[in-house]
Amino acid sequence: MTAKSQITSQPKGLSFFEKYLTVWVVLCVLAGIVLGKVTPGVAKYLDGLAIYIGEAPVVSIPIAVCLFFMMYPIMVKIDFGEVIRAGKNTKPVLLTLVINWVIKPFTMYGISVFFLGTVFYGLIGPDAVDMVKMPLGLDLPVGANHGAGIVVLVDGVKMLQVPLWRSYLAGCILLGIAPCTAMVLVWGFLARGNDGHTLVMVAINSLVMLILYGILGGFLLGVGRLPVPWQALLLSIGIYVALPLVAGYFSRKWIIRMRGEEWFKEKFLHVLTPVTIIALLVTLVLLFSFKGEVIISNPLTILWIAIPLFLQTNLIFWLGYGLSRLIGLRYEDAAPSAMIGASNHFEVAIATAVMLFGLSSGAALATVVGVLIEVPVMLMLVKICLKSQHWFPERF
Repeated sequence: MTAKSQITSQPKGLSFFEKYLTVWVVLCVLAGIVLGKVTPGVAKYLDGLAIYIGEAPVVSIPIAVCLFFMMYPIMVKIDFGEVIRAGKNTKPVLLTLVINWVIKPFTMYGISVFFLGTVFYGLIGPDAVDMVKMPLGLDLPVGANHGAGIVVLVDGVKMLQVPLWRSYLAGCILLGIAPCTAMVLVWGFLARGNDGHTLVMVAINSLVMLILYGILGGFLLGVGRLPVPWQALLLSIGIYVALPLVAGYFSRKWIIRMRGEEWFKEKFLHVLTPVTIIALLVTLVLLFSFKGEVIISNPLTILWIAIPLFLQTNLIFWLGYGLSRLIGLRYEDAAPSAMIGASNHFEVAIATAVMLFGLSSGAALATVVGVLIEVPVMLMLVKICLKSQHWFPERF
């Protein structure tokens, strides 16, 4: 039997923040863009506060703080004694593994090639090129061909000149092979999903990502063997998932022991309820202030990349949601099962794009576009889930 949702004192209606979430999101997006334009120095400084591995900014410190406050209220509400029981329900876990690792990478590749290499090819520019870093460990002479690129000398440094649309394609691929392992806890929480089940999926997909990210990336990118960003993967999973998980587990035990379960449910959680959404909105302001200049200077480029990403997100969501209904999952398992594949682990995708292709590459820009559309699109899917709960068997 499917484990019950582990949100303690789960409200039946939408809170004030949740009811008008679309309004807050739009306002925060606009505020972020304006902030980035009016005070570019501040935005650049905050964006630079990161933990780096080589040249790649793996963990943004301001975003990490916001994510902690997004995740902690969810983690502290989970009855961790039920997580094991949630893990015994194998159907939703197997479903997400198949969608994330057998289907999603290849649909991302197909959709991106179709739009970037065919539909928008003329708009991006048939002659438009991008200068990317030489593949790690490769030393070819100037003028040599490598895949779709040619080795050129730029300011005394060997670079690979590739068609611009292919560089965008590489960034989309890196997003497509990185299913969400942190923010899906927020989406599942907002959709009234099973937090215990979501946490199990996060743990399993994090482990699978460590194995398959490099294998699938190297295969789809066609640049030879993709170096697995082990340090980036482990560090981001540790900070974005493990830290709030440990804090939630121990603080829950301590508070209940000191003040009792009734005080924990009626007082502590009541105060904590809006924290996740407030942190989410602050994250939006930060993200759009960091990339506001990129949006303003490249509006059409952002659109060309955003369209295939948007379609891919919706395709994977509806595939997971529809299959969840077909195999008889209850709503609280179906919602997070569909959303873990639809969303992306953009932190790892950005770090890998910077490491492989360079900070100014089209691939890095494509992963940034993934960040910009992630929250608005996933909030739209959360609303769809909430309005379609009646499609699934009722809880018992």
